Amino acid sequence: MKDPSRSSTSPSIISEDVIINGHSHEDDNPFAEYMWMENEEEFNRQANLLLKQFLFIAQIEEELWEEEFIERCFQEMLEEEEEHEWFIPARDLPQTMDQIQDQFNDLVISDSSSLEDLVVKSNLNPNAKEFVPGVKYLNI
Repeated sequence: MKDPSRSSTSPSIISEDVIINGHSHEDDNPFAEYMWMENEEEFNRQANLLLKQFLFIAQIEEELWEEEFIERCFQEMLEEEEEHEWFIPARDLPQTMDQIQDQFNDLVISDSSSLEDLVVKSNLNPNAKEFVPGVKYLNI
């Protein structure tokens, strides 16, 4: 059998459960769900500020990456220089006339017979005109 206190033709209404047009009865402002729009300009200002900060940080990060890349390139260049024997004028050029004369003497062909062998075996034309830089020769 049904309990008469529980069943009735009209539902029992508690004031806290009443909702009219999607709003509770206690809510005096029917536009409460749109109140966040009241501060939309402040929200946009803060969002723009955060965006500017993010872009600034991204720019700084990119500059740091570029600096690191340049430092690595210089480091690789220095390591490459250490690996190879490079021409250093202060070290490799002679300092005195005696040193220059010694180097020149080392370049002179000491055996005259080897010079004659070079001339005999040469493929060069002995009747050719002497080359002068900057002068154009016409073939006639």
